Amino acid sequence: MKLATAEQMKELDRQAIEERGIPSIDLMERAGAAVAEAAASLPAGKGRRRAAVLCGTGNNGGDGICAARHLFLKGTEVRAYLVGDYEKMTPDAREQTRRLSECGVALVPFDPEDEEQRRWILRADVCVDALFGVGLSRRIDPSSHWGRAVALMNDSRGAVVAADIASGVDATTGGCLGEPVHAVKTITFTLPKAGQFVGKGALCSGAVEVRDIGIPAQLVRETVCSIQTVERDFVRQALPPRQADGNKGTFGKVLVVGGAVGYTGAPYLTALAAVRSGCGLVSLGVPEIIWPVEAAKCISAMPFPLPDKDGMLSEKALQKILDKLEDCQVLALGPGLGRSQRTGRLARELLAQTDKPVVLDADGINALAGHIDVLNGRRGRVTILTPHDGEFARIYDGPEALGRAEEARTFARAHGCVLVRKGHRTLTAVPEGNVLVNTTGNSGLAKGGSGDVLTGVIASLLAQGAAPVQAAAGGVWLHGRAGELAAERETEYGVTPADVARTIPVAIREILG
Repeated sequence: MKLATAEQMKELDRQAIEERGIPSIDLMERAGAAVAEAAASLPAGKGRRRAAVLCGTGNNGGDGICAARHLFLKGTEVRAYLVGDYEKMTPDAREQTRRLSECGVALVPFDPEDEEQRRWILRADVCVDALFGVGLSRRIDPSSHWGRAVALMNDSRGAVVAADIASGVDATTGGCLGEPVHAVKTITFTLPKAGQFVGKGALCSGAVEVRDIGIPAQLVRETVCSIQTVERDFVRQALPPRQADGNKGTFGKVLVVGGAVGYTGAPYLTALAAVRSGCGLVSLGVPEIIWPVEAAKCISAMPFPLPDKDGMLSEKALQKILDKLEDCQVLALGPGLGRSQRTGRLARELLAQTDKPVVLDADGINALAGHIDVLNGRRGRVTILTPHDGEFARIYDGPEALGRAEEARTFARAHGCVLVRKGHRTLTAVPEGNVLVNTTGNSGLAKGGSGDVLTGVIASLLAQGAAPVQAAAGGVWLHGRAGELAAERETEYGVTPADVARTIPVAIREILG
């Protein structure tokens, strides 16, 4: 699903109105009707439904004024408030005010000191947020009328429906411009906005519903969006076909390198996930001192000992790893590796010397801090990095405060790698500039070891023949979906990374079915 930026939406509106001759008031009428329909569908208390509609002076405010009229015509008891000066209203918003007035409903100036207004908003069954729309570019002052209107909607007992986008959310980055409205539902127009799926904006938007308001479909199809969500069809295509006459060598060979004293679970979880997601042969190179532990745990993967020192891999392990890698398609490097000068040098040497695809996680990523030239040296070779925000901060060398998606895009472009930026709505950025947003997963995945499982899934799909972006973004989706399915049994409190790894086949069956 394509996700649009604020500028793209402004351009679509301009083309529809100026080039195709569609009256802007007609677009507004459809938008307001869609918002009213959503607001009227929400549960209400006993008696007549009460709605508070808070409107700005721009066209988003006009959408809200229109929604107030449609709610009134549906039998809702409506009060509409104008936050801002009447003189600053757009012509379409003024026309909607006239139409609302013809129904006997006045647009009342918002006064946060008016106790009657406050009571109505706080006790409404539903609040409609139509303050700003996608054009907001400045922070909302909490002491201003707009900031106090946002606070009242958030404090209201009624559910908030946002018109196009929750006020305070940057439509492009998902960042928050002051305290945002927390909507239970956002009725957005023509295309979903990137800011509704990434950053804090994803948490403030509630359920996002896209409504057609009459912008020509051709214009929408021709809009090229560099940020998209990952959908089931994409994941289905990422799953390599299973040959009926295949053998264990047919379905890929992954070498996992990691582990240290105190971190025996990480490489095991990576190996388990690789097996569970279809890899034919999984080898596991670990420090000799913990090899007995891994050998006892691993039934389907094949652990082997490597030279170590002080509980971690030593640089003497380098040649043995390279030799083993000759017979494998993919190296998964970093789970439980530990942070030391020796492990850092080992990780960098492996990255420099192998031409094989590498999935780099955890302390493998940390080894690049201050040595990003090693990653640049792999340009043209497949390298997939899977950092959480803390690890990403150690290696990111681009402009600050761009937002999670734009920072991920900047890094992938600059260093010629695929970047999986983990977190709520994990992002996959590719060197060409595209960003894929994941929408699966839950809080049960916020546990140590979850990232190790993800590394195993991505490495497995890559070894089986999936393209790098398919393996990365498809693996993230499967990992998140497995987390959802596992939580249905264990709850988000009780689900473990091992539960997630063991549930990957169920997520795969769902996709194939």
